[in-house]
Amino acid sequence: LKRSISHARPREHSLEHSYSETQKFPLLAMAASDRKRQFAQMASEDGFVAALDQSGGSTPKALRLYGIEDSSYKGEVEMMDRMHEMRSRIITSPKFDGSRVVAAILFEATMDREIGGMPSAKFLWEMKRVVPILKIDQGLAEEKDGVQLMKDMPALDALLDRAVAAGIFGTKERSVIKHFNQQGIKAIVQQQFDVARRVLAK
Repeated sequence: LKRSISHARPREHSLEHSYSETQKFPLLAMAASDRKRQFAQMASEDGFVAALDQSGGSTPKALRLYGIEDSSYKGEVEMMDRMHEMRSRIITSPKFDGSRVVAAILFEATMDREIGGMPSAKFLWEMKRVVPILKIDQGLAEEKDGVQLMKDMPALDALLDRAVAAGIFGTKERSVIKHFNQQGIKAIVQQQFDVARRVLAK
């Protein structure tokens, strides 16, 4: 997901866009012009896609590497709060903006929290001009036919509705091909397109 930043260009609009404007005009974040800018940014701008979508299973190890021991939190909610604090510190860095970072992939728990008093996705776009993307898969199934499909997502439609309301631009969902196996690869392609149709229907 790394893209060249050697010719990164300044954004068309200032990053000083204030949250008060959004409060006065609540549909601003969903305006067609903003959506077009997000499409254009994803299609043609230089920069990185920041993967900030680490899920619960690998979070304790990531926090330990960051200097936060397991004993500093109790339960998954507190653990994700500590992770959100770390992600917020990254996102609010002056160096983290649309001139370097095209988009950021968020975990569901990050989407549901706030940064700087604003919903995370809105903060990314309105204050940083970084396109918000949501990780929607629930992890990988066991390997079969040389591949790992995505686990079932029974709550996908509800999650997508929340994502639309939160101002999420697009989604990321991961499956893995481990060996050349026509049956397995066909199953992965089919599943990805099935999920894509449900996403696009929103």
